[in-house]
Amino acid sequence: MSKPDTPLVMLADIPASIGLLSRMPVKTDGKRGAAAAWAFPVVGLILGALAATIGWLAQTLGLSASLTAGIILVTLVITTGAMHEDGLADTVDGLWGGWDKARRLEIMKDSHIGVYGVIALVLSLILRWAALTALAQAGLLTTALIAIAALSRAPMVVMMAMMPGARDGGLSASVGQVGTKPAMIAVGIASITTITLLGWSGISAIVAVIIAGSTTALIAQNKIDGQTGDILGASQQISEIAALMVLATALA
Repeated sequence: MSKPDTPLVMLADIPASIGLLSRMPVKTDGKRGAAAAWAFPVVGLILGALAATIGWLAQTLGLSASLTAGIILVTLVITTGAMHEDGLADTVDGLWGGWDKARRLEIMKDSHIGVYGVIALVLSLILRWAALTALAQAGLLTTALIAIAALSRAPMVVMMAMMPGARDGGLSASVGQVGTKPAMIAVGIASITTITLLGWSGISAIVAVIIAGSTTALIAQNKIDGQTGDILGASQQISEIAALMVLATALA
């Protein structure tokens, strides 16, 4: 049973979520479980700010926009341990590599990566690199990166609140079912951050993430009757790609 939502307890949810969603050396007991999920967009803010700082240093040293974008991607992969990329690869392999729910979940649990997963990772990195390059050339990299890092993690919380777990075990099952309140807080943080940093252009990013997250959820519900940790990771990646592409088109 989680502790009550006092300010001090909720403040402790931030390092707990950092420990869950990144490879940063933060220890957590995980006792709050799903109640701490409201802080997922805050983790995005922190990771996005770190990557943006690295990107700013790269540009200050005279690196090109394309090299800066590449370094940012490396930073994000290292700080998250590529867990969201892994979720994307496993999701695509499983949902399109199996003919029924049981086989799809089996493939998703397998540590080996298939052709579908490789293609998904390659396309993900190419699209993110191209969009980040365009934003860097337009001088809008820092705000866009921080905003989208936070925004793209909101669908994870919403899916955990609205969708049942597709399997009994796994990361998503261990965290538990998210309540309405943490989901609303997560959406509020992500939306306010995005609009504050990007202005009205942030609305287009929010719409893109809503479409991307909803589409991912509908496909997962249709194919495996729920969500898993891999599905949640895939939703973050797909949402990030969608938002980056929309902003790169609108702002660059």
